[in-house]
Amino acid sequence: MGDNDVEGAADAFVFFGATGDLAHKMIFPALYQMVKSGTLNIPVVGVASSGWDLPQLRDRARDSIERTSEGIDDTDALDRLLSLLVYVDGDYGESSTFDALRKALSGASRPIHYLAIPPSLFARVIEGLKSAGLSKDARVIVEKPFGHDLASAQELNRVVRSTFPEDAIFRIDHFLGKEEIMNLLYFRFANSFLEPIWNRNYISSVQITMAEQFGVQGRGAFYETAGCLRDVVQNHLLQVVALLAMEPPAFQGDVAVKTAKFNVFKAMRPLVASDVVRGQFTGYKDEAGVAKDSDVETFCALRLFIDSWRWADVPWYVRSGKCLAETASEVLVELKPPPQRLFDDSSPKDGRANYLRFQIAPNPQIALAARVKHAGEEFIGDQRELSLLNGQPSERQPYERLLGDALVGDRALFTREDSVEAAWEVVDPVLAHHDSAHPYPPGSWGLMQADSLIPPHSSWHNPVL
Repeated sequence: MGDNDVEGAADAFVFFGATGDLAHKMIFPALYQMVKSGTLNIPVVGVASSGWDLPQLRDRARDSIERTSEGIDDTDALDRLLSLLVYVDGDYGESSTFDALRKALSGASRPIHYLAIPPSLFARVIEGLKSAGLSKDARVIVEKPFGHDLASAQELNRVVRSTFPEDAIFRIDHFLGKEEIMNLLYFRFANSFLEPIWNRNYISSVQITMAEQFGVQGRGAFYETAGCLRDVVQNHLLQVVALLAMEPPAFQGDVAVKTAKFNVFKAMRPLVASDVVRGQFTGYKDEAGVAKDSDVETFCALRLFIDSWRWADVPWYVRSGKCLAETASEVLVELKPPPQRLFDDSSPKDGRANYLRFQIAPNPQIALAARVKHAGEEFIGDQRELSLLNGQPSERQPYERLLGDALVGDRALFTREDSVEAAWEVVDPVLAHHDSAHPYPPGSWGLMQADSLIPPHSSWHNPVL
């Protein structure tokens, strides 16, 4: 446990890995938006070991923002951001780097340190911060992945907790900062009509799909260390499961929400090999940095059970993959059919029963599907959707929201230590003990073998854009 007693907003923002890819793609655009909105007016100290100087970092920041869809639309805000930038260059293993950082902070008393670096460097940087006295009254943002398996997640948490208390640790997962993910929680508990049917008595299954039309985009070496199960399923998609499956929080506030999510993770039945289908798109082995005999999965489908009173025996089907037919993320909550077949065309054999559909991306939407009678004498009809919500045009981007929350100490959208480890417990048994990855053609919906996870009378729901 560290000696932190952190209160109030941070008075300096330090990010390690300032010259890296994450900083270029996500961090600089987020900082620019924060300056535009007036939520960032403190020193921004970039730290890296690239042999750069401050003008080069400013050029990098400008290039990063120019490449966004909006580009530089407020030159005054850009100038303010560039004026806030400070740069420290040096090896993370050298005490002189942290001495230079202390001088750059100019007496800031509540800095926040963002580790936008590989997890293998965390221990070195955290020890450097502690030795230089830069961890006292400070916060730390830890970028995912939070470990490679259960054992490494536990070790990572031990390393971070050796210097920072849990309430000063912000485990950032940009997926949790998406407006559409936040709305899953709001929609569930702000509407009274859901609660009576939100259980095993009325819901037959839940499907979650996160599909990407693109491949590994030159990140083959990284993907070889991760794979789809680690990169997407264990964190992003299990978080979605938890939001949909959790019990009503006992009281208002993020502590109660996180406890309810943790209870879901603990109730998840650990996966076994027969619950998982793994695939690899044809051509993956030709990517730079990929082993010619690689068995890393670029597609993963699984069947999950939550052994709780609410969800006993309800299957949760989760899949994700690269080089699929569309780029889309969607949840389908399928209800059980009416207990008695009063009309000839109302059998599940004629199509899906009623359902709720949450499209997270690319077109945020919540829809309810119900059967409606056709005009005429016969009692026949079809199923139609009622759209309940569309995306809002002025949404903040996830990194802008999450970094802003971290600066003021709001931990609501960040992941708690016990939930990270509990989620790893679910997937840990199949990280090494699994069937081989089967090839699938780019542009498809993945492996046909994934159909074996779902009962014969049902099927995977493919998002329709």
